[in-house]
Amino acid sequence: MYKITLANVNDIPVIQQLRDEIWRPTYKDLLTPEQIDYMLEMMYSTAALTSQITEKAHTFLLLYDDQRPIGFASYSTTDETGVFKLQKIYLHSDYQGKGVGKLLLDNVVERVQAENGSILELDVKRDNKARFFYEKQGFTIFKEKDTDIGNGYWMLDYVMRRPL
Repeated sequence: MYKITLANVNDIPVIQQLRDEIWRPTYKDLLTPEQIDYMLEMMYSTAALTSQITEKAHTFLLLYDDQRPIGFASYSTTDETGVFKLQKIYLHSDYQGKGVGKLLLDNVVERVQAENGSILELDVKRDNKARFFYEKQGFTIFKEKDTDIGNGYWMLDYVMRRPL
């Protein structure tokens, strides 16, 4: 039975466990090991996650299959009225292709709509196959974005949007 809960700073170890189980395998063929290490520290260290939750007001959700954590998502407001950003959504590979990712995404959409959001936006690496999942969920490419994340690394993304 699937359950989605709100996460807080006390859940950072669970998010980091999922990071280790999901993030590195997801990007192993898309990024160098050095860039993966750099990005994991930048986005998933205890300090970074604490800041996202407490200072940047990102809402984190944890997805469980019974008691086993199998995925997570986070979202936030943006500077644009009515536009929310899906910051992260990751699901254990054992559960991909079974409608479970859609369940988690739908929960984010419901929460965003409850906060008067009219558009959900996300960034996806241009060569990440997840783009096709997002397209199936109603997202379309809004624009391209190249972001210098430091240390000589760039994120070459599509910004995708879905009207709600």
